[in-house]
Amino acid sequence: MTSPDAAQIYQSATMEALLSGVYDGALTIRELLNHGDFGLGTFNGLDGELLILDSTCHRLRSDGSATQVSLDERVPFAVVTRFQPQITLDITEPLDRTAVTALVDDAVGSANSMAAVHVTGRFETIRTRTVTRQERPYRPFTEATHDQREVASTDVTGTLAGFRMPPWMQGISVAGYHAHFLDADRTRGGHALGYRLVRGTVDIGVYTEFHLSLPRTAQFEQANLTDDDADGQIRRTEGA
Repeated sequence: MTSPDAAQIYQSATMEALLSGVYDGALTIRELLNHGDFGLGTFNGLDGELLILDSTCHRLRSDGSATQVSLDERVPFAVVTRFQPQITLDITEPLDRTAVTALVDDAVGSANSMAAVHVTGRFETIRTRTVTRQERPYRPFTEATHDQREVASTDVTGTLAGFRMPPWMQGISVAGYHAHFLDADRTRGGHALGYRLVRGTVDIGVYTEFHLSLPRTAQFEQANLTDDDADGQIRRTEGA
């Protein structure tokens, strides 16, 4: 299985930098959209979760609300692509997160492949979280997530969007599954922790090209990005 020509996943900064408290970036949403119409990340100061669907950027706040954002907003970390699905799975019976991701793993095949995953459907339950905005001096990400707020929703229709990255990318990106949720009205959402999908559609794009762009900011250049416990920290902050 191969990706379409010129298709790639574009990432700004690294997850290791976010763990270290590098929460300010120079990249704007306008510039980010030049690299993709689908993706996720966060905003400067961890001011909400970021979700891009169909070239529209949404901010998912700690109270569970979702709003569109200005193209001049800046991001310290984001992953985007031009979504080009090659695989579609129809879900006709209730499945939890573990079962859905297992189906995606089987469809993609190799654990070494990168994939963008787009799920639309009705969810019996879904649990999301969002970190709260941070103020300088910034705390490390594992401490910042102590303030995160969780929201549980039932019988909701919406979209899960994100990426499945291979194990060898842990620290550069988030290995495994990282997805954000937005309801059908595009007014509620957050970082997806767990869910039960009643029925829906899973579209998958498999990619072989990855572009990493490093920020030219003093905060990034001075950060210590050699933490030996990056894997454990990411697992804790992602709710794994």
